[in-house]
Amino acid sequence: MRDLVPALERRRQQHLYRQRQTLGTPQGVEITVDGTPYLSFCSNDYLGLANHPALVRALAEGARRFGVGSGAAHLITGHSYAHQALEEDLAAFTGRPRALLFSTGYMANLGIASALLRRGDTLVEDRLNHASLIDAAQLSGARLVRYRHTDMDSLARRLSGVSSGDTLVATDAVFSMDGDCAPLADMQALCNRHDAWLLADDAHGFGVLGEQGGGWLKSQVGEGAANTVLMATLGKALGTFGAFVAGSDALIETLVQQSRTYVYTTATPPAVAWATRTALRLVREGDDLRTHLNELIKRFRTAAAQLELPLMASLTPIQPLQVGDAAMALGLGDALRRQGILAGVIRPPTVPEGAARLRITLSAQHTPEQVDRLLDVLGKSYREVMNAAS
Repeated sequence: MRDLVPALERRRQQHLYRQRQTLGTPQGVEITVDGTPYLSFCSNDYLGLANHPALVRALAEGARRFGVGSGAAHLITGHSYAHQALEEDLAAFTGRPRALLFSTGYMANLGIASALLRRGDTLVEDRLNHASLIDAAQLSGARLVRYRHTDMDSLARRLSGVSSGDTLVATDAVFSMDGDCAPLADMQALCNRHDAWLLADDAHGFGVLGEQGGGWLKSQVGEGAANTVLMATLGKALGTFGAFVAGSDALIETLVQQSRTYVYTTATPPAVAWATRTALRLVREGDDLRTHLNELIKRFRTAAAQLELPLMASLTPIQPLQVGDAAMALGLGDALRRQGILAGVIRPPTVPEGAARLRITLSAQHTPEQVDRLLDVLGKSYREVMNAAS
């Protein structure tokens, strides 16, 4: 048995060691972590719904009506009326024939690939895809081929090189660490030409982007073709928990029959599904929230440019600030923390070597004054950290 301690110590020395922090308040923009109050710019609660009073009431109502645990897998006795009603709501909202709930987005992506592909097939992926999509290739047994980030010429060459078997092209719709978006209309055209599936992981676009928050995929291709698979999560803009897949009746039935991460796991608590129905209604009615959020994004980017902060190109709530060195990124994150502000510090292997960054995320719950406070602290702290390193 190998000694695990040296590897952990190496991670510390390389500034790659990860540590949990304990939240003592509901999710929000003003939180308490380990007893200390902070202004938070690091959650995925993009619309500020995670502690919305209507969702709290709906969750309590769901618990009274359906209990707490589901008690079984969906295919035994765990599939409640709450799950069924939410799936029907999601299908109608996305414009797809059917939707299917999964416990997490990670399990959904694994389940899609393992149900649609086998040895001899090919999974073609963007180089910056989420880890769940990369891991999906290993579970499916398919050959993994990767193309340059959002490069359609590179994708076309990879597709032209597939000579046998089925092909699934998988991409983040909104890239969670970069904040940019995949060219899904062009991707669907390529997939149609090469008789391939297209899987879009719209975890960070669903609820935020497009008309009524329908997501990046829907805004680019509408309801999509029969070969288009939508996966989105419910724990980000919707503020609850879980994930779903939407697509054709044949696709969803195939997942019900063959997706191991659906068949062999306990269903999510029905009360959560019941609360998510309310969250979906708030998303449909949330144009004011999205308008306010977009105004905050513009405000932040305009001021950051004036401060000469090296933001990556993103018009989404994900606003990455390039740093490069992992130790310097940690130093910048610590400098903000000492002044009462939390931002995500992202280091390898989540991002490539030399691409460490602050991942700043905005919420519709933030005020313009809070964004201005962040900018003031960030501008000063960035210059101090960079000057100290030079």
